[in-house]
Amino acid sequence: MTFNSWEFLIFYPIVALLYFVLPKKFKWPMLLVASYYFYIFYQARLVFLILATTLISWLASNVIERTENKRIKKLMLAVTLVVCLGVLFFYKYFNFLSGSITGLISLFGGEPSPVVLNLILPVGISFYTFQTLSYVIDVYRGEVKIERNFFFYALFVSFFPQLVAGPIERPGNLVPQLKEPKKWNNEDAIKGAKHMLVGFFKKVCVADLLSLYVNAVYNNVSEASALGVIIATAMFAVQIYCDFSGYTDIAIGCSRIMGIRLMKNFDHPYTATTIKEFWSRWHISLSTWFKDYLYFPLGGSRCSKPRHMMNLFIVFMVSGLWHGAAWTYVIWGAIHGIYQIVGNLTIKKRNALIERIGLSPKSTVVTVLRRIGVFVLVCFSWLFFRANSMADAISLLRTLFITGWGTGLKDTLTAMNLNWVNLLMSVLSVLTLIMIDHMLKYEDGPDGSVHLTKNSAFIYYVWIVIFAWAILLSHDMTSTFIYFQF
Repeated sequence: MTFNSWEFLIFYPIVALLYFVLPKKFKWPMLLVASYYFYIFYQARLVFLILATTLISWLASNVIERTENKRIKKLMLAVTLVVCLGVLFFYKYFNFLSGSITGLISLFGGEPSPVVLNLILPVGISFYTFQTLSYVIDVYRGEVKIERNFFFYALFVSFFPQLVAGPIERPGNLVPQLKEPKKWNNEDAIKGAKHMLVGFFKKVCVADLLSLYVNAVYNNVSEASALGVIIATAMFAVQIYCDFSGYTDIAIGCSRIMGIRLMKNFDHPYTATTIKEFWSRWHISLSTWFKDYLYFPLGGSRCSKPRHMMNLFIVFMVSGLWHGAAWTYVIWGAIHGIYQIVGNLTIKKRNALIERIGLSPKSTVVTVLRRIGVFVLVCFSWLFFRANSMADAISLLRTLFITGWGTGLKDTLTAMNLNWVNLLMSVLSVLTLIMIDHMLKYEDGPDGSVHLTKNSAFIYYVWIVIFAWAILLSHDMTSTFIYFQF
């Protein structure tokens, strides 16, 4: 089931009620059963994969902690990496690799027979795989103690609010909270409910609305104009932010109502003034995962400058592959890797140039220009992320830079099904989002809890969300979350 469904409206209140009324010893078993039911409801056929990943990582971590033999420790870590990443590779990347090899052979004149398997991508596999890997690696490093109860560890891996699309939790944050069931707390309940409402607004009232006009361009690239590509890509930047951060907000809110605080995953990323800052604000749980488990082991910045730049590029290439088995995602990751390298190499010269013309690098004018620049760069990379194929991406680039400037704004909006009413609705939705961001004050802490500064504004907001959500659901206009496919 998805968060924006009638089934979840029934499921979650029952789970929350049971969590508070059941005796302490039954709370976490109930959450485990509920979490697996949540997953099975969505994809029953592949539940054995998450079970297998959970069991293997738990057995390996137990051996790692209980033995003093370093070779055995390394062997168990290697087994976990091979099995968990092997399952991820097989289901997510086998057909991609097979097709790429076939295409490469054909390029050199060969006539290979492509091997394509009819595989169903397990929902959330990239998220729960990384969560299990972080647990085993942390045990191997001696940073956390093993969880001796397999079923409790299974709850850590499958905890339903963040199971399908994160945030990717670390054992040091989530496990202790699951072990100490909380009693009902009015403050947690209010803040959690507000977080959920923010998430529903982002998803239903902004992301799902904008997706209609984004799809009109990206699913019909042969008819796209340059203005259409620009408008649709800017809309997609807002859509994917609202879609993914909306899911995260709902997940954090669900957990907070039960007294469990998940880590903050977004922090106003489009206010970033550099690409590096953007990635410290966007999908924080994944960025920090790659930093801790890939970037630092590669050597981080404590090495020669060329090696440091290579480390950055590798991390973003892997990040692109993590997002999807397609060359469009690889190119997207490579673009951000290049952004990071160029940004690191030129930051001092750029600041010196700004000072030379009489401005401070931290002045308001420079900050605004840098934010606009970062947004444009990020939007350019989103073009590859959203494109349905490399052929579509190339066609969109050709339209944007060469052939697509013969269509005016009015015809472009008509082709996107954006009449003045729909355009006004879209603008108002985005303006409301900006207003909410200004009204919200994010508290310090790992959960990123929110509260509204004015009670009256919160009341109006509640009614807006309830009304819009009911209308959209009644017309079956809701869609699954974008990151479910990763």
